[in-house]
Amino acid sequence: MASILDEYEDSQNIRQNSQQHSRLSSANIGLTHSGFVNVRLEEEKPIFNKQRIDFTPPERINHLAVCNNQLCMSLGKDTLLRIDLAKPDQLNQTELGRKDDSKVYKLFLDPTGSHLLISLYSSECLYLNRNTQKVRSLSRWRGHLIESVGWNKLLGNETSTGPILVGTSQGIIFEAEISANEGSLFNTNPDQYFRQVHSLEEDGKPAPVCCLEIERSPENKYFIIATTRKRLFQFVGKVAEGSEQQGLSTIFSQNQDLLPSFQEFPANMGYSEITFYTAKLRNFPKAFAWMMGNGVLYGQLDYVRPDSLLSDVQVWEYTPDIDISQNKPISIVLTQFHFLLLLHDRIKAICTLNGQVVYEDVFPDKFGPLKRMIKDPIGGLVWIYTERAVFRYHIQRESRDVWQMYMSMNKFDLAKEYCRDRPECMDMVLAKEAEYCFQNRRYLESAKCYALTQNYFEEIALKFIEAKQEEALKEFLLKKLNNLKQSERTQITLLVTWLTELYLNRLGQLESDDNSLIFQETRDEFRQFLSSSKHRDCLFNNRGTIYDLLASHGNVDDMVYFSVVMQDYERVISHYCQHDNFSAALDVLAKHCDEKLFYKFSPVLMQHIPKNVVNAWIQMGKRLDPKKLIPALMNYSQMGSAQQINETIRYMEFCVYELNVTEEAIHNYLLSLYAKYKSDSLLQYLRQAGTHPSEIHYDLKYALRLCAEHGFLQACVLVYRIMELHEEAVDLALQVDVDLAKSCADLPEDDEEMRKKLWLKIARHVVQEEKDVKKAMNCLSSCNLLKIEDILPFFPDFVTIDHFKEAICSSLEEYNKHIEELKQEMEEATESAKRIREDIQEMRNKYGVVDSQEKCAACDFPLLNRPFYLFLCGHMFHNDCLFQEVTPHLSAFKQNRLEELQKKLAATTQSSKSRHRPAQKEEGDTASLGKGIGATSREQIISDIDDIVASECAYCGELMIKSIDKPFIDPQKFEQDKSSWL
Repeated sequence: MASILDEYEDSQNIRQNSQQHSRLSSANIGLTHSGFVNVRLEEEKPIFNKQRIDFTPPERINHLAVCNNQLCMSLGKDTLLRIDLAKPDQLNQTELGRKDDSKVYKLFLDPTGSHLLISLYSSECLYLNRNTQKVRSLSRWRGHLIESVGWNKLLGNETSTGPILVGTSQGIIFEAEISANEGSLFNTNPDQYFRQVHSLEEDGKPAPVCCLEIERSPENKYFIIATTRKRLFQFVGKVAEGSEQQGLSTIFSQNQDLLPSFQEFPANMGYSEITFYTAKLRNFPKAFAWMMGNGVLYGQLDYVRPDSLLSDVQVWEYTPDIDISQNKPISIVLTQFHFLLLLHDRIKAICTLNGQVVYEDVFPDKFGPLKRMIKDPIGGLVWIYTERAVFRYHIQRESRDVWQMYMSMNKFDLAKEYCRDRPECMDMVLAKEAEYCFQNRRYLESAKCYALTQNYFEEIALKFIEAKQEEALKEFLLKKLNNLKQSERTQITLLVTWLTELYLNRLGQLESDDNSLIFQETRDEFRQFLSSSKHRDCLFNNRGTIYDLLASHGNVDDMVYFSVVMQDYERVISHYCQHDNFSAALDVLAKHCDEKLFYKFSPVLMQHIPKNVVNAWIQMGKRLDPKKLIPALMNYSQMGSAQQINETIRYMEFCVYELNVTEEAIHNYLLSLYAKYKSDSLLQYLRQAGTHPSEIHYDLKYALRLCAEHGFLQACVLVYRIMELHEEAVDLALQVDVDLAKSCADLPEDDEEMRKKLWLKIARHVVQEEKDVKKAMNCLSSCNLLKIEDILPFFPDFVTIDHFKEAICSSLEEYNKHIEELKQEMEEATESAKRIREDIQEMRNKYGVVDSQEKCAACDFPLLNRPFYLFLCGHMFHNDCLFQEVTPHLSAFKQNRLEELQKKLAATTQSSKSRHRPAQKEEGDTASLGKGIGATSREQIISDIDDIVASECAYCGELMIKSIDKPFIDPQKFEQDKSSWL
């Protein structure tokens, strides 16, 4: 069965037989397997596609020139036909107007397509501009047969050619300039000047200047190439910046003292032709081809070289069917990878890469012999004409098969450049390059290329294994791994595991060879592989396998590194702890701040480096829960060293004073540490903790028991005070200090009886225990609740009164003073009562005069129509109006009370009316009603109502002041009132 590549080659050969010698067979490529299937859906168009122009000239074609889509054609003796290829239907025919028999020798069209030079056999030259119909004679040019023109691409435009070079049949090079403008009255010639700048010779005789080319490099250096029949001349020089318009003669003058640089070949076929190739996006030609007697001189143009523009030149000799004596080539055109030779009956395309004829097209005899071939440097089309027909060639995708030629020449970089958009071809180039490198023992390069191909993975891997090239195999696997997609998990897992094994084997070999430099480089590379973010998921999912491989090789350092990369810090810390490297373990903990790991490893670390551990805890701050650290602290505080205990206390103090931890367990534990190891700080802590139970975060009963067990009486007193057990506090304080007991006795400020009781205890203790009369007297002065008679029973009978004389006298004086104060208060109370009685009597006799025309302040109706109220301020209200004004401002309690009183008043009024109504009722009912009326008199009810409603004026009293911030309209009724206004 034929391979895919064989089928591809067969299809190519069938499609284009003329290119069969340039194809490379799959056997030469050296590939057996590929992942690409090349299926073409349609016939591929040939590179050189010929098309005959649908044009029948009325006369024979003498000469033709094409540039910038402008085609000029000389027909017969005196006709010039111009065609704009963008508008091919609009032909422009011009008559030269020659009266003699002189014919057109050559046509020269500038790069813009605007300036046409017509060289005649009569050694005359005519000029025609694209925008005119008038053919003008160039008088200064008369007497010279023009063979070639070197156009100025830089300065030429539609109205002027700029300085140009003109070559004649006598070997003379002239510099000239042509302007399309009409000129002045005295100078109507289009040629501005025409002066000789150089002359060329062959074998000591003048030789016709066959071709001229002017190029300028990016460094403002000018190159002029001129050819004769056997020689190719180069002129190199610089033109001062800004003086380009003055001409090119300075370039020749710079080469006057030196012989011009030229290349000469022995054969002479009477003429020669040079052509150039310029890429589309470049302004300078990059290659040239010179057709002369010995063949075609082909090469590149190097603008950097100071002495010569030509580089990498080589001569392609003519094939045997080309004879310069009988079947001479007529014209040449250069493309990117081919040059086309025009013979009298055919055209040949020769590849510049290998010199092979890749295309040959024979023209039928009915059109006559081929005359010339021209390429439009702007449009890129190639034109060929005979006397009776015009043809053009489209060059399409010329570089499509260049990759195969470069590949056969082992120029793989260039081959890849020209098949970048064809993956099946790129795969073939890479496979050939990989095989080439493998055969030349360049295994690493071969591995990189193999990794990019679609060849079978197993075959390539076995190939490197058989060659014992582990480094190349590793490189191949790495490249292959980087090219895999994330979805190919199985393949990624296989390659990652295999690469890990290869790295570990290599590290083991280098370590045994004691090659430290290469070992370190390999280790760095391995660690970079382990920390690769691209394959992190695979490494994480298979970390157990990686750990096993590292352990099997005894590579502890890299296992620790891998654990850090995988953020498996528990394994790292365990490793450091097992090797007694506690500082490193703590560094890992502190760096990654994992609370769970702190809780797990703190007991071990606290045993060995307590100070550093506590520093780390403090640095963690609130991220750690101190309650979860207590078991380790309690364990080592009981059986540890003094340093561990001190560090434990330091961390507990940090939690209490810095973090403001309120957990009861933390405070209780700190209390226990103070009681056992730092008693001088216990009392200070209790005082700072607060004096009210709501401020205390430790267990008061636990603290009391702890202080009692260790004999800290003063601390116990403080706890009793907080617990408000004042009697117990005073009793215990008396065992320590009387002053402490006194401070405790003053604590129950609101309970004078308790205070007196406590001070009596102190006094009894002072008298009976200390037997100090002066201190007992001081107790009297310290507490104003105690009297001398309260403490006298505590003294023994034999104590003389002299000790109490001052206290007794002082007590008697206080009693007398108190009696006088009471008398004064009684007199003031009697006087006040007298004044009140007088005010009441005066109020009973007070009255006001109401005019009959007075109106109610609320409803503005006459006041005397209904019961009313009169206030001292002068405001007068109807009874019901005052109720309406005052009731909304009353409290809920007063409103309920007012409603209750109104009901009672209505009931009494009803009962009063019923007694005057004649009706037969039982005596029992009458007696009951009379009893109810007697219980609540009507006058009392009215008085109570007046106290609520008429205690002050509704407009002048306190009610009005309190309602100043209330809206005039009730918010609940606002919408209703608003709608009523609209």
